[in-house]
Amino acid sequence: MIDFTGAIFDLDGTLFDSMPVWENVAIDYLRSRGIEPDASVREAVRAMSIQQACRLFCREYGLTATEAEVIDGVNDLIADFYFHKVTLKPGVTAALLHLKSRGVRMCIATATDRHLVTGGLERTGIAPFFDGIFTCTEAGAGKDRPDIFLKALDFLGAGLEDAMVFEDALYAVRTAKAAGFRVTALYDPAADHQQAEIKRLADAYYLSFTDWLAANG
Repeated sequence: MIDFTGAIFDLDGTLFDSMPVWENVAIDYLRSRGIEPDASVREAVRAMSIQQACRLFCREYGLTATEAEVIDGVNDLIADFYFHKVTLKPGVTAALLHLKSRGVRMCIATATDRHLVTGGLERTGIAPFFDGIFTCTEAGAGKDRPDIFLKALDFLGAGLEDAMVFEDALYAVRTAKAAGFRVTALYDPAADHQQAEIKRLADAYYLSFTDWLAANG
């Protein structure tokens, strides 16, 4: 049953099958700068915005580049994927069509930078479903703070009781819940080891949007 008028969607791992790219980008970037990173860097950046990850690179690995230069370097590594290769997770288009038919307004709230988001949305054909895009870069904070969710909520013109956040990552589910949002969690293998806690925190949990549509269609 659809009991909300506004929907806020995470992108990577929720709508896009893109987490494997992000799982490796920190290591790939540091190696491109001639640095062999510690194996723990992959886990360290999992819950960070790109700005936070760049600060870690400079702090822990002595990079002398500016934050903007590091961000550009990371984005350059993954741009081809978003513009030419990214695919949707199962059931996404059908679920978005269903929500649109019910008059639900939808927007994106993501840690990925805008030009990659728009490229990926155009490639996958789902851009027309969304009234707005909000990025952590533009919000000035990662999803360890609720800023991006609150900005999206204000844009949608909905109250907390009338909105639903769709997320796959534990830290983002935790942040949204702490801010008073209802959260529907979607499974992604990148968070396989955190599924028990995600299920505990979320208001609803599904393995895919195909399953979500079966329960809410």
